[in-house]
Amino acid sequence: MDEKDKKELIEEFKKIEGSKRLDMWDYALKQQVLWEKIISEMQNIAHEQGVDKTLEKMMDEEMKKAEA
Repeated sequence: MDEKDKKELIEEFKKIEGSKRLDMWDYALKQQVLWEKIISEMQNIAHEQGVDKTLEKMMDEEMKKAEA
């Protein structure tokens, strides 16, 4: 989901009411749980393979690029 999609989703959420709003909220929460599980599993694999330090360094470099 890119920024445009995110903005559209939020605008739609602002406009709808009732059960549709609750459905959107529930969907977002389920996606959050799903991604938290995926991230946790990826972290475990990276740690087991000993590449978590390398990934951390790469993430730091990408963050610095994004800030520039």
